[in-house]
Amino acid sequence: MNRLANSTSPYLLQHANNPVNWYPWGPEALHKAKQENKLILVSIGYSACHWCHVMEHESFEDEAVAAVMNEYFVCIKVDREERPDVDQIYMSAVQLMSGRGGWPLNCICLPDQRPIYGGTYFRKNDWTSLLFNLADFYKTKPDEAEDYAVRLTDGIKQYESVAFVQEQPEYSKADFEPILKTWKRYFDEEEGGFGGAPKFPMPNNSLFLMRYAHLMQDDAVADFVKLTLHKMAFGGIYDHIGGGFARYAVDGVWHVPHFEKMLYDNGQLLSLYAEAYTWHPDPLYKTIADEIISFVTRELTSPEFGFYSALDADSDGKEGKFYIFTKAEIEEILGDEADLFCIYYHVTDAGNWEEEHSNVFFRREGDEEMAAILGLQVDDLLNRINASRQKIFEARSVRIRPGLDNKILASWNGLMLKGLCDAYRAFDEPAYLDLALKNAGFLTNKLLSGDKLLRIFKEPVLLPNGDHEPIATFLDDYANITDALIALYEVTFDEHWLITAKGIADYAILHYYDKHLGMFYYTADDDQHLIARKSEIMDGVMPASNSVMARNLKKLGLFFDQEEYHEISAQMLRNIVPHLAKYSTAYGNWTALLLDEIFGIYEVAITGDNYESLRKQMEQNYIPNKIILGGKKGTLPLLTDKFESTTRIYICKDKTCSLPVENTANALKQINN
Repeated sequence: MNRLANSTSPYLLQHANNPVNWYPWGPEALHKAKQENKLILVSIGYSACHWCHVMEHESFEDEAVAAVMNEYFVCIKVDREERPDVDQIYMSAVQLMSGRGGWPLNCICLPDQRPIYGGTYFRKNDWTSLLFNLADFYKTKPDEAEDYAVRLTDGIKQYESVAFVQEQPEYSKADFEPILKTWKRYFDEEEGGFGGAPKFPMPNNSLFLMRYAHLMQDDAVADFVKLTLHKMAFGGIYDHIGGGFARYAVDGVWHVPHFEKMLYDNGQLLSLYAEAYTWHPDPLYKTIADEIISFVTRELTSPEFGFYSALDADSDGKEGKFYIFTKAEIEEILGDEADLFCIYYHVTDAGNWEEEHSNVFFRREGDEEMAAILGLQVDDLLNRINASRQKIFEARSVRIRPGLDNKILASWNGLMLKGLCDAYRAFDEPAYLDLALKNAGFLTNKLLSGDKLLRIFKEPVLLPNGDHEPIATFLDDYANITDALIALYEVTFDEHWLITAKGIADYAILHYYDKHLGMFYYTADDDQHLIARKSEIMDGVMPASNSVMARNLKKLGLFFDQEEYHEISAQMLRNIVPHLAKYSTAYGNWTALLLDEIFGIYEVAITGDNYESLRKQMEQNYIPNKIILGGKKGTLPLLTDKFESTTRIYICKDKTCSLPVENTANALKQINN
């Protein structure tokens, strides 16, 4: 076994028996490269990554390929989920070199970590040839390698950076016209979502568009968001048997998933479908939200109520094998009910997937339409389909399961905790809040020391020198946990969660914020230094840590009446606004902050003996630009002198409060006037 054998990362342990002399990222490997003047080969992936497995089997398990790697390189394996800072550096390098990125990510670097070449998946023969050529290049043309490393490293430092904007512009609704004009170029008006194949759920983009449609009263954008939500829920990207979404669809119609199921996708999509239900109460949204929670509870929840990271795309050595069925298998399981099930989920003898006779379940017709086609009552159709789904679920459960990545990451747990709070807010289901509270207790007890977070819940690794391996923590951990705890306060009015969120945000400001740049770095000031200290600015499948922090500070500034938070948030948005119209789809969460700036944020305070009943009533109304606070007691500035036995609602905005009212109807009149 190589040096990965002592790792706790499931991904690194997958490579512990490779003949490649892998090192984990750390001082031992980096020192060896400098001491022996060897190129560094950094190979980055994650445990649920299908093509990572393919390259391992083809190249890293091959003795001849490993011999070349070991002879000419110091080989370092990186779990991108444990070390996103390392991934960020070398992903930037590969994108600068090739215009694209992905995983597995393979980068060749000088002994001082500066990259000179990189790419994603390589076939075995191409990989071996590349390694020989690069080793020869470094030996025979070291000056050229140095020159290229200098230029590429300069590019990495500039990549995803913005200028400091001093002057505060006047924002208006007109600012959205060029932003939406750019955005609409990417709308798929037939299948929903953005662009063609592959098709990724982009939850923060859909959330922004939903809020924009509501506040700007834009019916066309509203219809597009509903189309996207509908198509994703009906597509094969959704697991119609066990709940939860796969990472993306390889096609442009949401049909064939890349089968890995990630916590970060499902946490965000839970928030999206829950909020969508309050906006437009389609029963489909409620079903999807409930089934996401059931999936995560059943398959991604630890005994301590932390949430695991992912399920692998592969099982029994084959992508998707756990999820796909032949029609013959369906008929054996369901008997007389098989025909109905196969019509409902488009199962055919020939198969609807790349493998002959295999089927990925998906829908095209709504239940009322399908019932009419089949001459059934809707309730009868659903009862029969649900009974069949349960039988398929039970039959599937005895198959070899996809591998579980049992890392518990602070950042991704924050996304799921926020999703649970949003679901409780929308559906008033006590089990959702109970799970949220258990997870929040786990996070604050196990991953929080004072106001400092740990990224990963694991036993510390003992290094050869007797020290424990340091666990780096990144801005997304602070951002997403803060966001989740703010949400948990808003559904409980327990100030412990909000005060904890404030402490975590204060720590992030102290150790991650650069007032001269007006942005947060991704790494802390006391972390191990890489070749560049980067900021995460563009929103992707997950919102950028800077955009989440900017929105957090906007809310915390209102909750605690603290001007510093407002100033930092406003500065960050000023820096980003010049980029929104040109690259709008990369700034969805930022544009949601711009919505709040233009429309303002309502501060809804509910106090008195019956506060919880009125809180629930208020939450049934879609008010995306609000914070909510209250209870029978509290220390927040906005609650001062507002505690009486009579239950009242106070609507405040821009440091002005309307007269208190005693029912939600009158409160809504104040908001809607």
